[in-house]
Amino acid sequence: MKRITINIVLCCLIFLLKFSGLQAQTVTDIDGNVYHTIKIGTQVWMVENLKTTRYNDGTRIPNVTDNKAWSNLTTPAYCWYNNDATNYKDSYGALYNWQAVNTGKLAPEGWHVATNDEWARLIVFLGGESVAGCKLKEVGTSHWLYPNTGATNETGFTGLPGGYRYNVGGSFVGIGKNGIWWSATEAQTNYACVWVVYNDASYVDYYGYTKRNGLSVRCVKDN
Repeated sequence: MKRITINIVLCCLIFLLKFSGLQAQTVTDIDGNVYHTIKIGTQVWMVENLKTTRYNDGTRIPNVTDNKAWSNLTTPAYCWYNNDATNYKDSYGALYNWQAVNTGKLAPEGWHVATNDEWARLIVFLGGESVAGCKLKEVGTSHWLYPNTGATNETGFTGLPGGYRYNVGGSFVGIGKNGIWWSATEAQTNYACVWVVYNDASYVDYYGYTKRNGLSVRCVKDN
């Protein structure tokens, strides 16, 4: 009788995990980097920032380290914060310019860089821009600078402050302060849509940013 009861409980747990979207799943990019995934509403997001150095067809993405060269780029490229993969790759992923995003080949097969509409849908699901930031940010100050206002990470999105590479002068800025992600959506000729969370605010910001900046990337599973 006890064994039957245990089996019933196990079956119920498996059923709940399967249909609640909480089961642990991963996806692997062409470099062998493994990403956890999380279902938020009707969307499935990667929990980590993208860190691939190759497109999904195997072609290498140029790694541009020189500041002047980066600031003048009009072609796809990536870098690591401070050009330091040892200290920044695993936690924060790579920084890509929008030209790399716009190739449509950054994400693993079956995934894509989140569009502006998909980001907007996520934010609406979380209750709007004024409160969504706290639900997306990793809790605590292991990566975020104090005070990491309002962070709950109740979504499991685990947003981190990977900073960015500024297009003017190619300098690295904002580690610990800003989590800033490209969307796959162009705003106008020289700008694309980005979404930002801050260490000292609970809201999510949204604006157009110069395509030559180097920003983090999050991917969403194809429908």
